[in-house]
Amino acid sequence: MTVPLYVQIRREFEAKIRSGALPPGARLPSEMDISAEYGVSRATAQRVLNDLAEAGLAIRRRRHGSFVADVTRQINLLNFVTPAAAAKGAPGRHEVVSARIVRAADAILTLPGAPADTAVVELVRRKLNVREEPQSVERHVVLFAAAPDLLNENLEDLVTLPYLQRRGVPIDAIRLYLDPVALDEHDAALLHSETGTPALMRRRELRTDDGSTVEVVTTLVRPGTAEFFLELPVPAM
Repeated sequence: MTVPLYVQIRREFEAKIRSGALPPGARLPSEMDISAEYGVSRATAQRVLNDLAEAGLAIRRRRHGSFVADVTRQINLLNFVTPAAAAKGAPGRHEVVSARIVRAADAILTLPGAPADTAVVELVRRKLNVREEPQSVERHVVLFAAAPDLLNENLEDLVTLPYLQRRGVPIDAIRLYLDPVALDEHDAALLHSETGTPALMRRRELRTDDGSTVEVVTTLVRPGTAEFFLELPVPAM
């Protein structure tokens, strides 16, 4: 599958940030500069910079430009329940910790409504940021009937929502839960943190048009690396 041009350009900037060629505080090229250098539209250049900003790798200041960030990631929780945002994924890469097909009763997460003997795909990954630092641990349980070839995909880059949509699964709703947890020894080691450290776990369910749950995924965020917020536009009175 051809990698979109904006992703190729974004990854170039990610590599420069990871290597230190673009250190914290460094000014990034403007949309116009990116358009001219890569021969792309202004909209494509804008998407590159916006993606870097959404990932916490850049700060965009109106009338001042864009700069490499050295701050805690600011994450809008609405991005996890907005289909367009949830389908994009974020910069960085995944390490596959485990991937297997099991009975629902034996899976690491409960898939709501699935009988005990139902086959599910279980996937555990660690997300690394562009500096190769642990960012989160993701655990997916997906209904096997909806994703029989999931383990044949490129699991390092897989984003499950668009994968399921490409397969024609009628995703109708996304539900998000937030659970405070304390890191156990295993997760603490994966996230380079101390056992027992308080952390925030996001739990997301993808539901089909008949109300059944086709996937549940938890994302355990490395403590101290992100701040979560909700921001909604104020309607005109």
